[in-house]
Amino acid sequence: MAIPDSFLEELNARTDIVDLVSGYVSLTKKGNRYWGLCPFHSEKTPSFSVAPDRQMCYCFGCHKGGGPVNFIMELEGVGFVDAVSILAQRAGMPMPETKSEESSRKRRERLYELNKAAARYFYQNLMSPAGRKGMDYFRERGLSRKTIRNFGLGYSLGSWDALIKAMAELGYSKQELLDVGLVVKSEKGSIYDRFRGRVMFPIIDLRGNVIGFGGRVLDDSTPKYLNSPDTIIYNKSKNLFALNLAKKSKQERLILTEGYMDTIALHQAGFDCAIASLGTSLTSDHARMIAQRTQEVVLSYDSDKAGINAAQRAIQLLNKTGVRVKVLKVTGAKDPDEFIKKYGAAAFQKLIDGSENQMEFRILQVKNQYDLTQDDQRVACIQELAALIAHLPGSAEREVYGNRAAKDLEISPETMQREIQRSQRRQIAYEKKQQARKVLQPVQMNQPESRALRYDNMRSGKAEEGVIALLLNDPGLMVGAAGLAPEDFTVPLFGRVYQIIRERWAEDRPVSLNVLGPELTGEEMNHIASILQSPISQSNRDRAMEDYINIIHTQQLKGGDRSGLDDEALMAYRDRKGMEEQK
Repeated sequence: MAIPDSFLEELNARTDIVDLVSGYVSLTKKGNRYWGLCPFHSEKTPSFSVAPDRQMCYCFGCHKGGGPVNFIMELEGVGFVDAVSILAQRAGMPMPETKSEESSRKRRERLYELNKAAARYFYQNLMSPAGRKGMDYFRERGLSRKTIRNFGLGYSLGSWDALIKAMAELGYSKQELLDVGLVVKSEKGSIYDRFRGRVMFPIIDLRGNVIGFGGRVLDDSTPKYLNSPDTIIYNKSKNLFALNLAKKSKQERLILTEGYMDTIALHQAGFDCAIASLGTSLTSDHARMIAQRTQEVVLSYDSDKAGINAAQRAIQLLNKTGVRVKVLKVTGAKDPDEFIKKYGAAAFQKLIDGSENQMEFRILQVKNQYDLTQDDQRVACIQELAALIAHLPGSAEREVYGNRAAKDLEISPETMQREIQRSQRRQIAYEKKQQARKVLQPVQMNQPESRALRYDNMRSGKAEEGVIALLLNDPGLMVGAAGLAPEDFTVPLFGRVYQIIRERWAEDRPVSLNVLGPELTGEEMNHIASILQSPISQSNRDRAMEDYINIIHTQQLKGGDRSGLDDEALMAYRDRKGMEEQK
């Protein structure tokens, strides 16, 4: 969609980026910027900055950045138009629509309606005599009619084309059914229902749209669970089952379970903060979504090997977001559902409140790997636990868990602390070695973070950075860049951005970081944002532009010398990269 410049400019003017980011990140003002913990990666020291004067944000740790639109694109995992739409709704501005965008929006809405119709069809099946098998299963699991209705549970008939026929009567085509993954096309070209003879679980996003389905068999056939494939309206790695309900919970934690039925059973018992991943392991996107909504997560996974491995992976991802992670240990029952049926919801609440923290869980898993009656096994266990505890950020934590491990392994606390300190020294030495390698590679250090954007000619690339940074700060400098052509740039990204700026300037259209959004990928926008982070001298801009252009043309004549930055390049680069802003 080609959104008018005037609309983007007004939207940018109405959006206070500090206020926008503050809705997701706790910010503290230092100097002329605001700082907070980055919402895109795990960190303990704030490196995420918001510059209100430039209407942009940037993380010096993970290098993601841009204007308000790009912030929403990254955080919500949506495209440019959807991000603009979110901001427009926030600002009370109706979205302009082209015929193409209107067609795309209507298509998405129709697919949402198709999924909704399918969910209603599955529910009706469940409530009919044909769905008796499904209803018997849910009753055996102890689900009430109210719970079945609240989650919109259903049943798919065993026929190969029952859904196809039902949706055709409502006017939906086979192609539309393919688009949402409700049917499958065989190698011979025939189309048949994906879900047959299964109890059905609608998957609903945070806006209340039915975006996909999960289906469970009622016999021994495989696969036991079958899920919708990713489509234009569904991405299993960026959605969580029942989060649309859990977001309304008044409980100050989320309970992460392994499956749909575990989550539903907990909701029925009053634990409306339960959620589950959608037929896949927890992802970094899932962890980020969780961290945006709570400060504490309780993992309720099975105690078998697969469940333990899944918990370990989840802990690592959730730790990076800074949320507190606890692990539920169910005793006297095989799972939370059985425990609640035996002992009641109040007893389960006590179980949750007393759940072990993630370090206790991880220490136990390490110990379980060794035969502690064997001396060599004990030594190996001590060393692995020391390495685990050494990664803890606080000395108090290291001492507490070190002493606990020492007691369990029947060694003195002093011995355990020495092992932890030794492991810390090894970690620090390794990190210093890695840093030293970077210092010895100045050309590599000046390369962009993304390999896809690496500079073939470092001297010209750095000068091209300078040209783009100057023009985005002051488009009027295009007068001095008249002798520069897009073809002169050795970095294709900068050549494209320069062309966009030149055309806009010639047409007297706005030039800013925000108008580049539709033209760049997220990775490219992050890189452009990164080159705008250093201050630019107000007095020497014309001279700096001239120096940059001379370097670009000189490198063309030299045939693209690929060595490091020479003195001339460094001097010309001084006005933009001379001294980075201090936090």
